[in-house]
Amino acid sequence: MLSDALLPDRRGPRLKGLRLELPLDRIVKFVAVGSPLLLMSLAFAQEFSSGSPISCFSPSNFSVRQAAYVDSSCWDSLVHHEQDGPGQNKMKSLWPHKALPYSLLALALLMYLPVLLWQYAAVPALSSDLLFIISELDKSYNRSIRLVQHMLKIRQKSSDPYVFWDELEKARKERYFEFPLLERYLACKQRSHSLVATYLLRNSLLLLFTSTTYLYLGHFHLDIFFQEEFSCSIKTGLLSDETHVPNLITCRLTLLSVFQIVSLSSIAIYTILVPVIIYNLTRLCRWDKRLLSVYEMLPAFDLLSRKMLGCPINDLNVILLFLRANISELISFSWLSVLCVLKETTTQKHNIDTVVDFMTLLAGLEPSKPKHLTHPACDEHP
Repeated sequence: MLSDALLPDRRGPRLKGLRLELPLDRIVKFVAVGSPLLLMSLAFAQEFSSGSPISCFSPSNFSVRQAAYVDSSCWDSLVHHEQDGPGQNKMKSLWPHKALPYSLLALALLMYLPVLLWQYAAVPALSSDLLFIISELDKSYNRSIRLVQHMLKIRQKSSDPYVFWDELEKARKERYFEFPLLERYLACKQRSHSLVATYLLRNSLLLLFTSTTYLYLGHFHLDIFFQEEFSCSIKTGLLSDETHVPNLITCRLTLLSVFQIVSLSSIAIYTILVPVIIYNLTRLCRWDKRLLSVYEMLPAFDLLSRKMLGCPINDLNVILLFLRANISELISFSWLSVLCVLKETTTQKHNIDTVVDFMTLLAGLEPSKPKHLTHPACDEHP
């Protein structure tokens, strides 16, 4: 039974499937970067399928080529002319219509910058940390099982029951299977802040770029959001003195609906993402104590009981979040979780502190020395 409880030694490419992005971060990345690219594709597809993005009402005496020239000239300038008073002409640029696909591409590239920052600044160190900690946690679980096997061999080889209990008590007191390297490494990560700083910077940049998107949409798109028609002037250059050319020609934006859909979709998408990003940041303000409490069953692993956890804004908390995301790679966690559940249902709960105690009980032995097995007291005064 104890041999079956040992974890296999998986070396080589054992952890190639490490998740180096949290699930919510991955969702934010795909939505923040993918949605502008999707909307850009929609804008380009609509432009190619509909032909000219504007339709100008040229004078009836214009030929087909002249009308095409008017459409082309007005789309190139994309300036709305209106009378602001007697003899005063006010102009308003409508360039966001022309720049719509390219602004979406720029937005996608901007939202991908925090992902690149995380990939190059944090992922190499994070992957090595996870590989070491996962390996050490699984090894520490195996040490506990081997300790029980060692105790059972002593029990089988010795006919004196006192030898077994003395050896077990000695092992507990002297902490034979203590692994200070892992605990000191985790304690060191509590004093390190490189990972958490990169994670905070990544999410802060996402919030900053989202705010920039709101400002861009509000300043440039809102003013022309409902303007379907505009007055265009083509009396420039050689045509400035032509009397048969009207001062202003009315044009209609045929792709206004696409412009509106893209603007509203962008606002809705990034409005939904903001609470998710803020939630990702708030997770750094609390410890994932459930993961640590499960590993309290290992001998000499007592980060919680010794109250070693201080301010949660450090690299250790980030590593714990990623350990939770890679729980499938942490095989010992499932075994210890089962033992924790069984511990709560056993009648001798007060005698079970570690996995050693529980496996000793499963092996058919009492987790504590029976009362009748006590050394006879030596009479110092015969």
